[in-house]
Amino acid sequence: MTATPAATPVRTPPRTQIFQVSTLYGAATLAAALDAGQFGRALDSHRILLVSNNAAVPETALRLEEMRGYGSLAARFDAVVDWNEAISPHHPSGWGPRSEETVLWQRAFRLAWDIDPDAPVDLAVESIQVNPARALAAIFSESAVHVYADGLMSYGPTRNRMPQSIACRIRRVLHLDLVTGLRPLLLAEAGVDPELVPDDAFRAVLSEIAAAAEGDQGLAAAEAAAPTAMLLGQYLAALTILTPEEEEELHIRMLRGAARAGHTSILFKPHPTAPARYSRALDEAAAELGVRLTTLDSPLLAETLYERCAPTLVVGCFSTAMFTAAAYYGIPVARVGTRLVLDRITPYENSNRIPLTITDHLVPDLDAQGPEAVPPLPRTAPDTLAPLVRTVGYCMQAKLNPGLRPEAEAWLREHLDPTTQHYFKRRRLQSLTLPGGGPRGAAVRLRRTVRRTRSTLGL
Repeated sequence: MTATPAATPVRTPPRTQIFQVSTLYGAATLAAALDAGQFGRALDSHRILLVSNNAAVPETALRLEEMRGYGSLAARFDAVVDWNEAISPHHPSGWGPRSEETVLWQRAFRLAWDIDPDAPVDLAVESIQVNPARALAAIFSESAVHVYADGLMSYGPTRNRMPQSIACRIRRVLHLDLVTGLRPLLLAEAGVDPELVPDDAFRAVLSEIAAAAEGDQGLAAAEAAAPTAMLLGQYLAALTILTPEEEEELHIRMLRGAARAGHTSILFKPHPTAPARYSRALDEAAAELGVRLTTLDSPLLAETLYERCAPTLVVGCFSTAMFTAAAYYGIPVARVGTRLVLDRITPYENSNRIPLTITDHLVPDLDAQGPEAVPPLPRTAPDTLAPLVRTVGYCMQAKLNPGLRPEAEAWLREHLDPTTQHYFKRRRLQSLTLPGGGPRGAAVRLRRTVRRTRSTLGL
């Protein structure tokens, strides 16, 4: 009797996971999620780190791999790919494939990145509303999509309506617990649930990054200065929200406030795109105030300085790093200039509006502080925050979140007054016919009611 040959087992190609990052903070968030097992076991997948430099002029901007601690994070992945090189000469923020070319692009990238033609692919991306995340989701059109939040903007509404072909594939929004008790609005309209990255996993990754910065000269100088206050520089002039002179004055106000609170050794961490004259202006102000100022010029995360220098106060305008200081290090934080920026940012849908609103509502105003110590933020947000954020979020993206209208109307009727008016623009309230919009809003509501009535009656 002839033996039947054994069937040849079907080879199942390993699942490939592509993780798109543009900042070290975002890479740290992903590393924490990986360490916590939120993307499965490393042995079950081929993991690619896709690095994108989204700066206006990438050739002159600080590269992610130049940041202290990057190498430690990159070691978690099986391969690292430069997205800018992959799509050169196009810019990551402006390039997306034409619909008829997506299949060709996927084949090309699978070949270039050593992905099996039949391997299933998962995507983990930031800012799904824009490129390069949108481009990747279009190219890998069968892939499950996991969105991770790089900061406070996830608490605000989705910037643009997602095509159904992408929205139906989004599995979750991974985010840090920066404001305990506040639920992200991002992608809520698509029914996507948020998922927390564990605090202990993220804190461990931050410690790992800080350890990797050992030997950095800028860090050594900061540690030697033993600063008790740290100022977080902004880049609002680059966004044309403030003039360079106004942004310079904003930093000087931070310095004066910290000095008024009794700090005599202060560390200034400029934003990477900040011009050098900021540090000179601050040096002159520090000399007048009689305080020691150290300006950091190394590619370090603010969190590395929290870890190594242990400041007792962090001052900023509306930076996510302020909330990392409060949530993960227990450092008191204070704000400067938040109201000015709230008034200046346009359009009303600007995604920075939610971080500004959260900061203004929760963080003490340093200009209003006396010499007493700034109190730490409570770990859990007050009950007043979430309704405010949802109301502002509805005003920003009413068409995406129509279900929030009843709550927004109720909140505005009860709480809109001179102490809360700065969160809203009268013209926006008028256009949405919401309470606080004034007579024009009432007239518009009346006209709409008349039109609906006439339509119902067939007139």
